[in-house]
Amino acid sequence: MKAIPLQLLTVIMENGQQGIFVGVPMVAEDVKDDTSQISEVWFSSVRDIPHGLPVAELMELVQAQLCRGQGKMH
Repeated sequence: MKAIPLQLLTVIMENGQQGIFVGVPMVAEDVKDDTSQISEVWFSSVRDIPHGLPVAELMELVQAQLCRGQGKMH
């Protein structure tokens, strides 16, 4: 079985709410600190996905979202 690299991003807000986002790795372990600064954060619309969706299919949805988002950057 092929491994799929995933990274979790946990956001904790001042009001105590938190969210966990799953996606392709943003920061690799071998990247220098000065090359991994965050310049913008974008949120997609909320999408309902089928319960039990395989991770590979979920990652296809994530990749498709990334491709659409790159065309909208300013």
